[in-house]
Amino acid sequence: MNAAADSGLVFPWAVLMGAGFGLLRLSTYDFWAMTPREICAAFAEPPGQAACSRPRFEQLMQAFPDAPALSEE
Repeated sequence: MNAAADSGLVFPWAVLMGAGFGLLRLSTYDFWAMTPREICAAFAEPPGQAACSRPRFEQLMQAFPDAPALSEE
């Protein structure tokens, strides 16, 4: 077993693959060839930019929600 399994945390593969394939337009080969450090660098803000603004943060939250939205019926 590992620490992630013990803690109940699940790695967000669907979100990461969606961003890698959809946002970065990586090929399957290129995505799976990347190291975790390279993936983090690919999603990093360009050097010298300020922290994410609130409107941009809200835009990202809508594009990559933590969980599916529940329908109100």
